[in-house]
Amino acid sequence: MALDPQAKFVLEQMEAAGAPPMHTLTPEEARKSTDMRALAGEPEEVGKVEDRTIPGPEGEIPVRIYTPQGQGPFPALVYYHGGGWVIGDLDIVDVTCRLLVNRAGCIVVSVDYRLAPEHKFPAAAEDAYAAAKWVAENASTIQADPKRIAVGGDSAGGNLAAVTALMARDRGGPSFVHQMLIYPVTHYNFDTESYNKNAEGYFLTKDSMVWFWNHYLRDGQDGKNPYASPLLANDLSGLPPALVITAEYDPLRDEGEAYAERLKAAGVAVEMTRYNGMIHGFFWMPQALEQGKKAIEQAANALKDAFLR
Repeated sequence: MALDPQAKFVLEQMEAAGAPPMHTLTPEEARKSTDMRALAGEPEEVGKVEDRTIPGPEGEIPVRIYTPQGQGPFPALVYYHGGGWVIGDLDIVDVTCRLLVNRAGCIVVSVDYRLAPEHKFPAAAEDAYAAAKWVAENASTIQADPKRIAVGGDSAGGNLAAVTALMARDRGGPSFVHQMLIYPVTHYNFDTESYNKNAEGYFLTKDSMVWFWNHYLRDGQDGKNPYASPLLANDLSGLPPALVITAEYDPLRDEGEAYAERLKAAGVAVEMTRYNGMIHGFFWMPQALEQGKKAIEQAANALKDAFLR
């Protein structure tokens, strides 16, 4: 299908802004130059928002806890932002988290995991798992139901959600009812058809992904670790039901869909949707992209269904 006209307009605006390509910047420069909040829209009101820290493997992890209006205990989603493990923060997904809170009727715990290259693999993954474990073990203190916890994220955050589910299975808990994987990174590999066809011109580029991976991994061997590349896990059985959303014009499309297929083959219930005409990042651009709104609605409905099971 052709590039969606709204996505085309967003790309034209980005090109007109004249920002240098991500892979030509230092991590510090990239963090300062990346602010897409205007594409998300105005933040909706939720019942309560609290910024706090929780214990992590190497110090405190900042989190932002969004609570719906009404009486708990509520189901909970532990959410990991995207940004290639190098950029991104709690603010970039603030609007998205609020939309999910109000549409799924759940608490969202947004996690500010350690970033690379200051903190190489497996720092982000260990923080992601520690945060989800903390939510499960301290659910009553945040009005959450420990039996109804999901993990989710977009891009590198989708990678961390998938990896957290793997770690929880491998380490004997906690138990999650759902994994929400939005155009997830699943494989340290740049040779798929979607990488070849969408290498440049559609917001996320192949060069940027090489740059992200090079900052995240200590060496190429790390890329073979299933906690970096979940698609390489020998066994995907016993994992939570999954929603996998991909975008047609995204280098990551094929690896996300390959992960969905491998989950299905392992007996995991999977809902997989490719958003045709869309680019990477559309999930947190609901102000600019109608399909971004639709994807958030789909994710919220999948969460509601998972919390009712």
